[in-house]
This record gives sequence, structure tokens and C-alpha cells, in this order.
Amino acid sequence: MDNKPVVSSLILAVGIAVGAAFLGNQISSGIEDLVNRDRVVTVKGLAEKVVKADRVTWPVGYRELGNDLQTVYGQIRVRQNQVVDFLKKAGLSDAEISIAAPTVSDAQADNFSNQNREFRYNMVQTVTVSTDKVDLVLDLMKRQSELLQEGVALANDYSWQTTFEFTGLNSVKPAMIEQATKNARASALKFAEDSGSKLGKIRRANQGQFSISNRDNFTPNVKNIRVVTTVEYYLKD
Repeated sequence: MDNKPVVSSLILAVGIAVGAAFLGNQISSGIEDLVNRDRVVTVKGLAEKVVKADRVTWPVGYRELGNDLQTVYGQIRVRQNQVVDFLKKAGLSDAEISIAAPTVSDAQADNFSNQNREFRYNMVQTVTVSTDKVDLVLDLMKRQSELLQEGVALANDYSWQTTFEFTGLNSVKPAMIEQATKNARASALKFAEDSGSKLGKIRRANQGQFSISNRDNFTPNVKNIRVVTTVEYYLKD
């Protein structure tokens, strides 16, 4: 008797059974994955770092008043030399000092000014320091009284605000992103533990924008860098 048909049928049956089992397992796994894909948790991770400014722009404004334009201009040139000499003696170079042309206002030419002013001309000039010698500039700012003692009438106006910057953001970015991501994962793990789940893979992530601000209102030379990452994880049983 030829047993080939029986053997072939047996092999076919086994193949169908194995295939059905495999397919069933795949379907079950697919359904489980589909269910788990609907279970996600979104967390945020914060990283902050305090740094010192590494760049400063310091405008030094001063003015002279008078009724003779040439005399006022001569006085402003004297003040300019005094200010520049003060800065150079402290250790600043020509490349770090820029001198703007003086501006003058004429009280008689201004229809909206008080015509009874004692002085007709008001001349203002600005010498600007731009340097990475932040500590030196901070010291010079404390010593501005030395210029006053020499007769330099320093002007105080919002347009002459000193600005401090931190230019080394790229050097701290990698470590801060890593820390923010770790903090986000820690929050996600805690949530998964509290909910009786396990943390899965990352579904999506957003690095977030870096921000640099003054640490407080009194030390603008100290900056606070901040970044918040948003990460979405899958949850699974």
C-alpha cells in the first residue's frame, strides 16, 4: 500500500497547525501592541544651570552744557579723552572701545522746549565698551565716581543700559539635554510604577527651546539657562 498520500496529508496538517499557531500568536501580539499603543504618558523634564556672563556691553554716556557751540564741543572732546584714558589704564584695548559722534540739541531751535533755559546747547556723547572682560567692567562700573571727580558729567538714561550675555550655550547644551531627558524618564517611571504598568519605548520627544535670563534683578551678570523637554512614552502591562 502506498503511504505517500498519508504522509503528505500529515505534513500538510502539521504545517497548517504550526502556521495557525504562529498566525494566532502574531495576531495576539499585534492586538496587544495595538492596545499598548493607545496607552501613553507624556512627561516633561527640566534642566537648569547658573552661569556667569562671558560678554558685556557697557555704554558710558556723558554730557556738556553751554551757550557757545564750539566751546561745548571742545569740552566734550576733553571728556572723551578722560573717559578713554580711564578705560585704557584699566586694561581695555582700542578694539574694545568704540566712540560715537556727539549729538547736540539746541534749545532755541526746539519749539517745544523751555525757552528760559540757562544753557542753549546740550551735547551728549557715548563711549561704548564691548569685551569679554566682564569682571574688569564690573570693577570699573563701581569706580565711575573717579570720572565724576575729574569733572565728567556722566549721563544716566535707559538707552545707556549695560547688557550682559552668555555666548557659550552650545558648550552646555548636550549635558543639559541629557539631564532634562533623564528627569523626564524618572517622572515617567514613577507614573508607570504608580499605575501598575511598565514603561515602554519613546513614542515621540520634543527637545524644547533653551532660554537665558537674568538670575535675579540685582545681578544681571549672572544668567540662568533653562530647557524643558517633552517626552511621550508607551505604557505596557
